[in-house]
Amino acid sequence: MIVTHYNPWFVRGNLQAKQALDRFFGNDSTTAEQPERAWTPRVDVREEASRFVILADLPGIDPADIEIQMESNVLTLKGERKADALGEDAKATRSERGYGRFDRRFVLPEGTDAEGISAAGKLGVLEITIPKKVQVAPRRISING
Repeated sequence: MIVTHYNPWFVRGNLQAKQALDRFFGNDSTTAEQPERAWTPRVDVREEASRFVILADLPGIDPADIEIQMESNVLTLKGERKADALGEDAKATRSERGYGRFDRRFVLPEGTDAEGISAAGKLGVLEITIPKKVQVAPRRISING
C-alpha cells in the first residue's frame, strides 16, 4: 500500500513559482496593464420603525455617476468605478482594489413608499432612505340603532 501525504500548500507553492517565472521572463500580465476586476460594493441594510436604510460603500465614485431606480418593489443601484490611468513610465506592481461596473438589486417588502425614496452621499458612503407607508390602524365602527 502506498501512502500519499496531502499537502494543501503544494498547489499554492506551484502557483507562486509559476508567477515568479512569468515575472522573470516578462510574461506577467499585471505588470503590463491592470486587468479589470469584478467587484460588488459592500452594503448594510437596516430596518427602523418608519423607514429602511441602505448604506453602500462606494469610495472613489462621483455620486452623479450612480444610478438608482425603483420598479415593482425592486430598488436597483448601478454605477462604475474606473481604474486610475497609469502614465507611460508607470507600471502596476500591485493591484488589489476592484473596479468596473456594478449592479445591485434589493427587493423591498410591501408597504414601502417609492415616491419618498431619497439618497445622499458623504465620505464615500451612499445612504438610501426608503420610508414606510403609514399604516392605518383598524378602527371599530359602531352600529346605530
